[in-house]
Amino acid sequence: MSNTSNNLKEAFAGESQASQKYLAFAKKAEKDGFRNIAKLFRTAVEAERIHAEAHLSAMDGIGSTADNLKTAIAGETYEFTTMYPPMLKQAEAENHKAKRMFDLAPKAEAVHARLYQMALEAVQRGEDLPQDKIYLCPICGDIEFGTPPESCPICKAKGSVFIQVQ
Repeated sequence: MSNTSNNLKEAFAGESQASQKYLAFAKKAEKDGFRNIAKLFRTAVEAERIHAEAHLSAMDGIGSTADNLKTAIAGETYEFTTMYPPMLKQAEAENHKAKRMFDLAPKAEAVHARLYQMALEAVQRGEDLPQDKIYLCPICGDIEFGTPPESCPICKAKGSVFIQVQ
């Protein structure tokens, strides 16, 4: 692998992490009453996203929708089968507060993999998903089609907190 390929991977990871970090910072600034600082952070989020997407494109990391779905399925499957289980064990052994999300996240990742598989099957038939209403649990990341459930099947949050994604 060339040095530029390694640099692209590092740059993509760094920009992606910065984007997520700044989004969290924006939410905190907003909560603290600093509306314009929150706006600055949200604007930087988009700038970092632009950088990350350009790096991913330069790595030829964006393929056909079917290829992208296969990549997403593999990534989500890795997370719930390989990545999170030892993290959860370690956090439990240390009684660290991370154990809650290390327990919830892989359950949501399994749902994501299943939904991506449904999407891939639709694309392979030359179709889009028939569901146009998609809801997100803001607590654990569960995704539901159609209508939000009475309570989240993963974290038990009330269905009324689910966010409809456009």
